[in-house]
Amino acid sequence: MPRMICVALTCTTLCLAGCKSESTSPTTSTGSSGSSGGTVKLTGSGASFPFPLYDRWFKEFSAAHDDVMVDYQAKGSGAGIKDFINGTTDFGASDAAMKDEEIAQVAKGVQLLPMTAGEVVLAYNLDGVDDLKLTRDAYVGILLGKVSKWNDPVIAKSNSGVDLPNLDITVVRRADSSGTTFVFTKHLSEISKEWADGPGTGKTVVWPESDKFIASPKNDGVTATIKQTPGAIGYIEYGYAKLTNLSMASLENKSGSFIKPSLESGQAALAKVEMPEDLRAWLPDPEGEQAYPIVTYTWLLCYKKYDDPTKAEALKELVRYCLTEGQKVSDEMGYVPLPENVVERVTKALDNIQ
Repeated sequence: MPRMICVALTCTTLCLAGCKSESTSPTTSTGSSGSSGGTVKLTGSGASFPFPLYDRWFKEFSAAHDDVMVDYQAKGSGAGIKDFINGTTDFGASDAAMKDEEIAQVAKGVQLLPMTAGEVVLAYNLDGVDDLKLTRDAYVGILLGKVSKWNDPVIAKSNSGVDLPNLDITVVRRADSSGTTFVFTKHLSEISKEWADGPGTGKTVVWPESDKFIASPKNDGVTATIKQTPGAIGYIEYGYAKLTNLSMASLENKSGSFIKPSLESGQAALAKVEMPEDLRAWLPDPEGEQAYPIVTYTWLLCYKKYDDPTKAEALKELVRYCLTEGQKVSDEMGYVPLPENVVERVTKALDNIQ
């Protein structure tokens, strides 16, 4: 079995002031008032993918609203969905949204709200290689364990003039049930029949059995492991790579162009996506010559009916803040702001929460 390395990033490493909220345990369920001395406490858990942005949003909102405290744990999408179904949190967060069968388990009803979008990048640690280009054959081959050396011809052919070392490739993947894994493997399944027929798509999948595949928890754990492992490559949300100055590969997109992750390439990917009625839109292989190939929305999971109406109103006010003031800092934090038409759709969907 792949060996497990659990690495905790410090707040200094990620340049985040919000590490404390990852370790604070929720104490209020959706069935209680959540009020103490006039303060409403909203508890949530789930995706680590948007955590740097959510942490900033929730702290800034709480600072501006003395009567509301928001406590969010970045536990991974799978754990967040489980907590939400079990009713132990007031809201969840997931990059994998929720499946119909999961929604059916929630008697209070479910309202999915896309809050931001982000890019899943392949970050790497390769001394002297600042501009790595990976074809689809190359990065699928790496993830299948078939391309195991950095100077393999399938990598070298798209990196003319780059001094690629004769070094083993170490793949860092998620150890936990992860929406980032879901998005990444959904893309791999879309572009590779071998991947689709093998590991497939999921919040967890069966990875190749190799001592060169390392499992780490959450986006910050994968980030830390890549950073300390020469020859490593792994999939993380763009903001984590940006904040920690990790190198990121340019990936071949559907049009055959090599595209770097950026605000512009993320927006290009979202440009042609139509948001359906249930607000679950997927981009497994977006169209567009300038589109980055692995982009996703990420969702808040809210109940349609709350036992405490003050809690419902506080949550709706929080979401409105995130859809307006919050979107202004998305790019700074390494995320893609929601298109205006999506903001309008999500704002309207708040009417379904009571």
